[in-house]
Amino acid sequence: MSRLKEKYLNETVPILQKEFQFKNIMQVPKLEKITVNIGVGEAIQNARALDAAMDDLMTITGQRPVVRRAKKSIASFKLREGMTIGCMVTLRQKRMYEFFDRLVNVALPRVRDFRGVSPKGFDGRGNYSLGILEQIIFPEINYDKVDKLRGMSVTIVTSARNDEEGYALLQHLGMPFRKK
Repeated sequence: MSRLKEKYLNETVPILQKEFQFKNIMQVPKLEKITVNIGVGEAIQNARALDAAMDDLMTITGQRPVVRRAKKSIASFKLREGMTIGCMVTLRQKRMYEFFDRLVNVALPRVRDFRGVSPKGFDGRGNYSLGILEQIIFPEINYDKVDKLRGMSVTIVTSARNDEEGYALLQHLGMPFRKK
């Protein structure tokens, strides 16, 4: 069992149960999945850009990414329906906990001038999204082999019913939120 899962079961669940007066342990919010998405706009002209992004995503998450295609044609972007425009990974169970642990304890502290993540990234249902500007904050990425800095969006889906519960869950799991 991963270190973060043990922390969740042994420390976070009792704290949240007491904080929100949950009668049943099954009411306590938990992490359900994490999706990591890289949009590669230049894949329209350069097909190798998508391969590089997929390699980076596979190295970071340990799981093979799925290619995402355009749903609509947009003439101003020279984009037609069905063209490849990005890749994504959905992490669950063990890989999800390991990725979250590395994100919070290793990658985010390596961001330049890091003061914490914004507490405004919640969607109203307890799910949290954040953007990462550079993939090189992850130690798995070899800086010399990076062809271009790419950002990614990370969405953390929880079973929380509202933002307050989601915030408390992520904070107790170690997410470094900026002071409101």
